[in-house]
Amino acid sequence: MKQHPLFPLLLVISLSTTLAHAEDDPRQLVQLPEMMQQHMMSNMRDHLVALNDILTNMANDELDKAAEIAESRLGMSSLESHGASHMAGFMPEGMRDAGTAMHKAASRFAIKAQEGEAQPAYKALTEVTSACVACHASFRIR
Repeated sequence: MKQHPLFPLLLVISLSTTLAHAEDDPRQLVQLPEMMQQHMMSNMRDHLVALNDILTNMANDELDKAAEIAESRLGMSSLESHGASHMAGFMPEGMRDAGTAMHKAASRFAIKAQEGEAQPAYKALTEVTSACVACHASFRIR
């Protein structure tokens, strides 16, 4: 049976939510002011919605729409709308690196999707979700 492309990401998020309440959570705690913590959580939820919208458009063979969503909501073009510059100073280097990797991967995915071939686009999308998985496996804010 073929695994859904977001299965690893959803598993890590599920596990990280469970582990976040455990005292033995091995991930690095990143302490943020409450308002910034809420802002970051809102961004993460929007990232998941964007990934779902991308996959929906990919499944409907609407690669141009998937590309537009990726670039505007996850790609390098989205940094200002997410308030990345004021958040970055509160993040450890590894978390910033994972975030940058995700945003760059989303922009690369958008280019692949615009080329119109689904398989290379799906492969590029795994780079986006891999960056998410790496960050969520290493860091927590609660």
